[in-house]
Amino acid sequence: MKILVTYNIPRESFAKLGKEHTITMPEGEYFTTEELIKLVPDYDVILGIFTRTIDNAVIEAGKKLKIISNFGVGYNNIDIKFARSKGIAVCNTPKAVCFPTAEMAMGLMLSAARRITECDRRVRVEKESMWGVMKNLGFTLEGRTLGIIGMGNIGRKVAQIAAAFGCRVIFYSVTGKSSCTDYERVDFDTLLAESDVLSLHCPLSDLTRHLINKEALKKMKSSAVLVNVARGPVVCDEDLYEALVEGEIAGAGLDVQETEPPEENSPLYTMDNVLLTPHMGWKGLETRQRLVSILADNIKKFTEGNPINVVSGLSYLAK
Repeated sequence: MKILVTYNIPRESFAKLGKEHTITMPEGEYFTTEELIKLVPDYDVILGIFTRTIDNAVIEAGKKLKIISNFGVGYNNIDIKFARSKGIAVCNTPKAVCFPTAEMAMGLMLSAARRITECDRRVRVEKESMWGVMKNLGFTLEGRTLGIIGMGNIGRKVAQIAAAFGCRVIFYSVTGKSSCTDYERVDFDTLLAESDVLSLHCPLSDLTRHLINKEALKKMKSSAVLVNVARGPVVCDEDLYEALVEGEIAGAGLDVQETEPPEENSPLYTMDNVLLTPHMGWKGLETRQRLVSILADNIKKFTEGNPINVVSGLSYLAK
């Protein structure tokens, strides 16, 4: 099979595919959409990344295309219905990023609750004036309520870790289809009202875009912290900024933003009670290597007739 990789990634893990597969990668960081449209007619497989859209024009041009395998959990960069209509399978790589992303969520929770990064910044400027028994008071996670939206693999891992910290865990299922019985399931309003920390782990869809908006934020505790390691547009950044300014919630830890990177003049940059990281929850050398290995497994299993990690819902793949 001929494999077109849309971005530059480590090649080592592709060795398991064998010499019968031809792999083409960009010389630079990635192929442009125009370059993909020119190249894809000769290829059976596209390896994409969730941060770059694979346009329908690319899928349309892929006359031999059989599978698109995405680097990461998310696949909102691909029109699943359009790919399905063309008989193309779409796969992702969910397991490799599960624990690293859960770690990131916990790191943001702890840093926001205990004001770690805020105090790190301030102590370098204010120095000895930072010390004091009643200064820089945050809160511990023990005994607090963690609310989770999206109880999938990552959400469950966060729940397990948080429970070890002594948190009460509740969750809300956006689709209503969650099979999780290990933790208390509540409705959306209850989740907002009772959560001391609200952690987002849902995919981006029509149901979840701007799920956390002005109305939702007003229903949260004024002492609550919002953590987002899912997708930026699940939160309306403008509404979040207003809620933080008005004191409707206490703080936020955002590994993802509505626009990435945020605009240079984003007001979120100016706030001490907002932690911003550059979508790094899924990063790490070992994670990258595992992701590439799973990409290779997706292709190998597909060619063997036993596809894995399929998200496109093609009936002939549901074996």
